[in-house]
Amino acid sequence: QVQLVESGGGLVQAGGSLRLSCAASGRTLSSYAMGWFRQAPGEERELVATISASGNSRYLIDSVKGRFTISRDNAKNTVYLQMESLKPEDTAVYSCAKRAIATMNYVCWGQGTQVTVSS
Repeated sequence: QVQLVESGGGLVQAGGSLRLSCAASGRTLSSYAMGWFRQAPGEERELVATISASGNSRYLIDSVKGRFTISRDNAKNTVYLQMESLKPEDTAVYSCAKRAIATMNYVCWGQGTQVTVSS
């Protein structure tokens, strides 16, 4: 059984930076592709970043390319989302997700962390 705990969110001015962390307990994450979802109020949840189990393959949606970086440290059983040049439209609850091997679906079951970008 794996539990994901997100941290690092907060209030930041436009142009600022935050680093989100997703720490896992119960099982190692090293065999799983991981991702970050975000959901703004009244909006659909969107998958903004993914990273392969090895960390060698990464994906970012166009709106965050050049600003966000997803990374992982399997030795620490942690996945990160480094966010630079934040914009008000980045405001959302960010959740870490594990890609289930059986279904290949990303499943987020952490509490999420709030990111608020003011302008």
